[in-house]
Amino acid sequence: MPLSRETELYRRDLRSSGKLLSSQEREALIRPYLPTPKKQQLSQASVTTTKRRKPIRDFLKSLIHLLLFSLIHLFFSIYIRIRQYYHALKHRIFAVLYYHHRTPELIRKDVKHLGTLPQHLSVILHLEPGDGGNGGLEVLLDNVAEIAAWCATVGIPLLSVYEKTGALKEYIPTTHRTVAAKFHSYFGPRRPSLQVRAPHIPSFFNGDISERAEYEEGDNGNLEDGRSTLVDLTKTLAEMSQHNKLSPADISVELIDAEITESIMGEPDLLILFDPDVKLEGYPPWQLRLTEIFHVPDNQEVEYLVWLKGLHRFAKAEMRFGR
Repeated sequence: MPLSRETELYRRDLRSSGKLLSSQEREALIRPYLPTPKKQQLSQASVTTTKRRKPIRDFLKSLIHLLLFSLIHLFFSIYIRIRQYYHALKHRIFAVLYYHHRTPELIRKDVKHLGTLPQHLSVILHLEPGDGGNGGLEVLLDNVAEIAAWCATVGIPLLSVYEKTGALKEYIPTTHRTVAAKFHSYFGPRRPSLQVRAPHIPSFFNGDISERAEYEEGDNGNLEDGRSTLVDLTKTLAEMSQHNKLSPADISVELIDAEITESIMGEPDLLILFDPDVKLEGYPPWQLRLTEIFHVPDNQEVEYLVWLKGLHRFAKAEMRFGR
């Protein structure tokens, strides 16, 4: 307890608004009643000791979590590797059994029991970097020509090819020559007529008239086609509505679908991806409302067997149209 003299001195200093005692005198007045530094050091040491025990438990928890994470990674990696080997072995066996040997009769035999074939088939391909020069472009053109020959063999009249970078749009004549040469290797001199076109680019049509009834038409699209077309169509419809040339009530799904079909391409019945995962790569979304999408897990190559499986899947699909 403070002494009466010190208490009285402290109160007199308060009544004088701190003018009676200096700061040093006030500190000397209350210093005897403050806790000793030793007790503070002991309390700090005890707190530090308590805190040092927690990191050990945290380290053990982290170690257990890391062990569990590594085990999950290990088991999942083993599963993925076994699945890839299984699919690769299965794919190789069926590829040998169903190889077409560039013979249209064998390809027709593989699909003759299918009840339905798509009238518009679309594929997504990629421009892979080649060893040098235009090696990647040559592989891409050869893949396009192979798929076009398969479609022409079974009577699919329209094939659309989507390549994200738009490289094919710059080589429309080259694409036409490559596909025509592939047709010649499959069909001989009586090959189907062929037209190759791309959005916003004049079509390229060969003039030789075939006695065959098939007609093959190709659309080459890229990432910018769908975006630019939707933007231009939106601007056009807005301007026509502002100038009272078109009523907002006349803008319907059918109108937009007709304009996009004329500008880019129609809606495909079947879209085949030659990738292990479903990656649309910016494919125009308006054209995929009712499209059947097919891919084979763990596959990264343009293979005849993948194309054939896609046709089988389409033939078994039920088109309910939301019902």
